[in-house]
Amino acid sequence: MKPLPKRLVIDTATHARYVGLFEGNKALYEVYESGHNNHSETLIPSIEKALHATSIQLGDLDGIIVGIGPGSYTGVRIGVTVAKMFGWTLSLPVFTVSSLALMASAHESDQPIIPTIDARRGNAFLGVYHYENSMLTRLEEDQHTALEPFLKTHQGMRCVHEGKPNPRVLFDSPLVQLIDNIHTLAPHYLRKTEAERNLES
Repeated sequence: MKPLPKRLVIDTATHARYVGLFEGNKALYEVYESGHNNHSETLIPSIEKALHATSIQLGDLDGIIVGIGPGSYTGVRIGVTVAKMFGWTLSLPVFTVSSLALMASAHESDQPIIPTIDARRGNAFLGVYHYENSMLTRLEEDQHTALEPFLKTHQGMRCVHEGKPNPRVLFDSPLVQLIDNIHTLAPHYLRKTEAERNLES
């Protein structure tokens, strides 16, 4: 019998840090924990703790799935940098997924779900997701937009803000994409950084 794939899932796009280690669809270890802008200090120790608790080595992994945003500039960059480092140094397959999809995965529902991350000044990072046959699908692309007008045009949909991800509903989804060239792996910010705005001004 073919061994079940061992996958590490990480996301640092919000105030909460998620690290999950899976064998097939079975969660061997998970942590979902709020931080204080300190993902750079806590992500690697969390991964080490997960590996130690399960007696799995990084080299035993069949892939890493990383949330690439949108969300906090610094937070997203930390998760992507760590995934890129492991993928490059250990020749591990790296897969990307929207951090909004991971947020939506925490809220199985019969109605469409709008995961949102505060982007300040009345704006939000958001998308529209839906469950089909226990698999999460995307109905509208992730975007950076004014929250209140968007919700007015999407009444009846469930708006969610946080929650422990359930990557199982994404493992076989086209929302999870393999990165062919690890050097092209980059955060999905959805809006320009301050440095980019300064260059244009």
